[in-house]
Amino acid sequence: MKNIITQFSRLFVGVLFIISGLIKLNDPVGFSYKLAEYFSEPVFNMPFLEPFALGLAIFLVILEVVLGVMLLVGYKTKTTIWSLLLLIVFFTFLTFYSAYFDVVKDCGCFGDALHLTPWESFTKDVVLLFFILILFFNQKLIKPLFAKSKNNFAVYLSVILCAFMAFWVLNHNPIKDFRPYKVGTNIEKGMEIPEGAPKSVVEMVFIYKVNGVDKEFTEKDLMNIPEGATFVDRKDKVITEGYVPPIHDFTMTKDDSDYKEELLKEPKLLIFVTYDLNLSNIDGLKKLEKLNQEAKAKGYKVIAMTASGADVIEKTKKEYGLNVDFYFCDATALKTVERANPSIVVVQKGTIVQKVHYNDIQDLIL
Repeated sequence: MKNIITQFSRLFVGVLFIISGLIKLNDPVGFSYKLAEYFSEPVFNMPFLEPFALGLAIFLVILEVVLGVMLLVGYKTKTTIWSLLLLIVFFTFLTFYSAYFDVVKDCGCFGDALHLTPWESFTKDVVLLFFILILFFNQKLIKPLFAKSKNNFAVYLSVILCAFMAFWVLNHNPIKDFRPYKVGTNIEKGMEIPEGAPKSVVEMVFIYKVNGVDKEFTEKDLMNIPEGATFVDRKDKVITEGYVPPIHDFTMTKDDSDYKEELLKEPKLLIFVTYDLNLSNIDGLKKLEKLNQEAKAKGYKVIAMTASGADVIEKTKKEYGLNVDFYFCDATALKTVERANPSIVVVQKGTIVQKVHYNDIQDLIL
């Protein structure tokens, strides 16, 4: 019975690590955004790590896949299980911290393929920890699946394939797009809230400075605010999260007006998406004006979308000769639309029909 439980744990943990790792390896940039969120000031306050988020993301997802393969084939059992144990303890701490302090809404454990609440993520990690502990205490029952040379080959091959996959998706688009803005999606429909969908319950919280200390008061406490207290701020506290449509915070703002409704009716709309012009790939920016002229010659309306300020926009337009109008959209929303910076999105009457990385402009069909 002990052997059966151990082998089941080996299979369960190995397969789950491989699946979870491959899903994130399909979109390491997206996972790096999640790590950067953990490093941000409101969470662990380690902004000095944010520039290393992408490199760390790639390392972690490749490690996850390779450890899963190592466990399944029985490669260096002691090293493998200790590594799995340390990794799952680390992830369990992160998901518990996210859930308990309500700071990160989705751990990104399965990328955009499967969204888990913080407590669901923590529960998943606790279950994995349980099975890894079974493996830890029964290491002698885990035997190599193949001869040593074949086991070595399987592990080395997994490293090479993972590295190649990471290189490919970083220089192109994710192999499988799980995001709300995938090809075939109608943006307007993605923003709709179904009739009868649960609504958020929000409580207004007022912050007053009392004897030099900021204190929070709810609406029912307003009559009890001490004399001499001074108003500082007001915020909304979500008591119960309602239905959130797949696409939200999407705007096409210019001169304080949102042109989303008008632009999404265009039969031929080509969008340059660049969430931060200061971070945009230089070679990618150099390709945009030529594409702009080609698209306009074929009857397309061409625009650009960014979260950068007006000064940066004007500087970029002048430096790269870009003759397009820029519209503002939240950086997080634009990062969800496309991972490349810049990237190209083709929309027909609100429906996304093509998305390409700046390295794949030649694949566009206009």
